[in-house]
Amino acid sequence: MPTHARERLVAAAEKLFYSEGIHAVGVDRLLSESGVGRASFYRHFPSKDDLVVEIIEGYDRRWRAALEEAVQAQEGDPLAVFDALGKQFAAPDFRGCASINAMVEVADPESRAYQVAVRHKHSVIAFLAGLLKEAGVDGHAAMAERFMMLMDGATVTALREGDPAPAGNSKEIARELLGWPADGA
Repeated sequence: MPTHARERLVAAAEKLFYSEGIHAVGVDRLLSESGVGRASFYRHFPSKDDLVVEIIEGYDRRWRAALEEAVQAQEGDPLAVFDALGKQFAAPDFRGCASINAMVEVADPESRAYQVAVRHKHSVIAFLAGLLKEAGVDGHAAMAERFMMLMDGATVTALREGDPAPAGNSKEIARELLGWPADGA
């Protein structure tokens, strides 16, 4: 358990917002779970919305770093993003994409939290476009958008079904879009 109040608040919020939802978790619950007092909370975060933004930004950094590491481990193969998703989907605490969850819950495109979640998706698309360009894919920017749609669809389907299989299914669709041969072919 982190020792500083800000770290305890962030750790509690990350866990609770992801497992239970942003709106379902009030400030009192955050204070109780983190062991932080109300005055300390507001010293670190002027509002719960500021804490939500902090959580989404942290999720973005960690998620993209893990994705990049997974792709590097497979020598830059753009299809490795789906293998990375499959591992996430298989985790017992998988509750979907924190950014998608935040966009759905916040539902106000003008809010900072919503905009941070959208920026996360744009950053992933830019990463995908770079991978696809490096792999020599014509129309890499448009293909990156398609990959993102497959990734988001796989994420929601995996959550709905409680099964990591949508990652592999999306990988095969992506392979077909690229016109690349199937594994072992």
